[in-house]
Amino acid sequence: MKRRSLIKAIPLATLALAMGEIGQAASPVSEKSSKKKLVLTVAHITDVHIRNFENAPEKFKRYLRDIKKLKIDFFLNGGDSIHAADYDNIKRESVVEQWSVWDHCLQEISDYEVHSCIGNHDTWWAAPSKEDEMYGKNYVVKRLKIPNRYYSFSKKGWHFIVLDGNNKNITLDQEQYSWLEKELEQLPANTPVLLMSHYPILTVTNTWEGGQHGDHKELKQLFYKHKDKVKVCLSGHQHLLDRAWYNDVQYFCNGAMSGFWWDKGDAKSAQPYYYQQTPPGYAILKLYDDGTLENEYISTI
Repeated sequence: MKRRSLIKAIPLATLALAMGEIGQAASPVSEKSSKKKLVLTVAHITDVHIRNFENAPEKFKRYLRDIKKLKIDFFLNGGDSIHAADYDNIKRESVVEQWSVWDHCLQEISDYEVHSCIGNHDTWWAAPSKEDEMYGKNYVVKRLKIPNRYYSFSKKGWHFIVLDGNNKNITLDQEQYSWLEKELEQLPANTPVLLMSHYPILTVTNTWEGGQHGDHKELKQLFYKHKDKVKVCLSGHQHLLDRAWYNDVQYFCNGAMSGFWWDKGDAKSAQPYYYQQTPPGYAILKLYDDGTLENEYISTI
């Protein structure tokens, strides 16, 4: 039996106790969930790192076509959309080319909403000056067609919050943290909230792969204050697949669309194109009206 078929065949109660090699568990089952109604099906892509390499654009477009067949409502893009603009040796022409490839690929899903966050590799810090229109985050906001470096929106009873952790020590700056406090405070009680950040707020893999939010303790306290609302935190960055559950909040770190940056990998990789033991892929989230959810990671290999 194929892995994807096996994952779907395992009862949810079993999945809640054990995570398969490429599958992830649903929210804990409750009496309320027996009457739940599916309200949204969302695709989570992250760490695409698109570039003209190893036929990556054609592969990415093919994966997007596969996702569309799953009848999703919209896309969440977790950042690191382009391969790399953040290194000191990156020239303007390279940044322009990478974003051009991104734009070309996204024509495949031009009829879908794509809500993105900024990844650490998306920003060009080596511009000649801070006044250059391509310098920093504002240019990425423009290229991703998002309203701000952090923002929120609502769909069918769920509230989505997109964060920018690309600050000192991988934290929310004070302006953003104050905004998040108010955002959660003003929501009606029991409004289910999904937060997406590029970096994990809480992750299993941080013990051997760095990148967790430096303000995770403060965020943990804030989430507990609004425990009737905050249901899930979604992230990427690690290129690794894991799931954590703490204070009734689900933390899903999904693997990278690019796997080992579209390369075949190294001796630590379980198979070609894997990053360590995680295959390249994407996740499909099913969100229900009672605030529960399911996260299924689908390998592209």
